[in-house]
Amino acid sequence: MANASPKIKNILINKEPKTYDNITFFDANKKTIKLADYRGSLVLLNFWATWCAPCKEEMPSLDILKVNPDLNNIEIFPINIGKESFKKSEKFFKDLNIKNLNIYLDNITTLAKDFNLRGLPTTILFNKDGKEFARIIGSIDFEDKEFVEWIKKYN
Repeated sequence: MANASPKIKNILINKEPKTYDNITFFDANKKTIKLADYRGSLVLLNFWATWCAPCKEEMPSLDILKVNPDLNNIEIFPINIGKESFKKSEKFFKDLNIKNLNIYLDNITTLAKDFNLRGLPTTILFNKDGKEFARIIGSIDFEDKEFVEWIKKYN
């Protein structure tokens, strides 16, 4: 069905969806968020840091993706993995006028290691079964019509 990827060069589609156990991270109140609690939704984990210029470039389009009316079953978690303070992350969001997304922080064991991240930004896409079906290495325009049409198939 959705294997036909959009013509966006930095999207890698898994031949077989990958399963991860016990993926957790924190919200602004240091409450543990469990990825497994979001089965049934399309989930995007977006890994970023305040010092990352491409992260800054793509975050506004990710913010708009969150309120796209065609994607009513999407959860987006921008996770700062730069080991930066919440205040610094908050300023980053405020400076970019991010209104629809919340800030999440990596846990001590680091998701960068768990997911074998190679750089920032990286966005990992999980299907409704909670399995990674694709990842985006580097920044993209999340408002790209072709991308939105492709991702709608998983929504």
